[in-house]
Amino acid sequence: MAETTLAPSTAQARGIRRRTDAARAARARSVVLHVVIVLGALAMFFPFYWTLVTSLSPGAGLGTTPELVPADPGLDAYRRLFAELPFARVIGNSLLLATITTIAQLFTSATAAYAFSRLPFRGRSVVFAIYLATMMIPLQVLVVPLFAELRALGLVDTYLGALLPTFAAAFGVFLLRQAMNQVPYELDEAAAIDGAGHFRIFWTVVLPNIRPALATLAVFAFMGSWNSFLWPLVVLRSPELQTLPVALAGLQGQYTTQWDIVMAGSVVSILPMLALYLFAQKYVIQGVANTGLK
Repeated sequence: MAETTLAPSTAQARGIRRRTDAARAARARSVVLHVVIVLGALAMFFPFYWTLVTSLSPGAGLGTTPELVPADPGLDAYRRLFAELPFARVIGNSLLLATITTIAQLFTSATAAYAFSRLPFRGRSVVFAIYLATMMIPLQVLVVPLFAELRALGLVDTYLGALLPTFAAAFGVFLLRQAMNQVPYELDEAAAIDGAGHFRIFWTVVLPNIRPALATLAVFAFMGSWNSFLWPLVVLRSPELQTLPVALAGLQGQYTTQWDIVMAGSVVSILPMLALYLFAQKYVIQGVANTGLK
């Protein structure tokens, strides 16, 4: 009789121990995971922190002993950056080119994506595949023919010459087409029954349903134009037309480099992208997640 009463309690104790051990193992895994994530975040954040520290340390250089907290911080590098160089004009050039590029890519990508997603025509898949294949061609291969073409048109060293090759992007068409494919076709049919044409369906039905993808493309397009170095370096010759990456490269001297000024320029170049991403991060995450899932 005693054995029958003790057996369930022993089984219960063993079950409790197993659950306790499983809970401890889960907590240990969670702690290890959080430690790894924190260490990874610190490793990725440190270059940005070091850039800021160097910009606040007068006369700092990459060969100096690292100081996590500057002994005598100051904003002299930022004052010299804008006083000795036309940096405000450079920032304005980059903002102008990046804004126009973003608007142009949103328009061309959205209209082309609507055609590939909603308009049936012969060879649509083949044309789309060929268009996507252009993403595999690096810019370095296209620089010489593009430059020759723009020189023949008299557009070298002009804003229009820097902008024309950036007006359309195969990645933007792909991203928005994937988003449009997830919009139910029944909405198009309902709008068509009400007398809506393609333009009205595109503007009032499709675009409102792909706002996260549009925000994602806007961030990517702005970031690509803002960080572009090779094409503006080739096509823009005048100092007053320089963009931010080209101007930052010019801050490095042949024999000596004032790294505090270089890092101050780097901090200034990071701020607009950081503000844009913080503003649109919800839409970026949602757009990337949705366009990759059916």
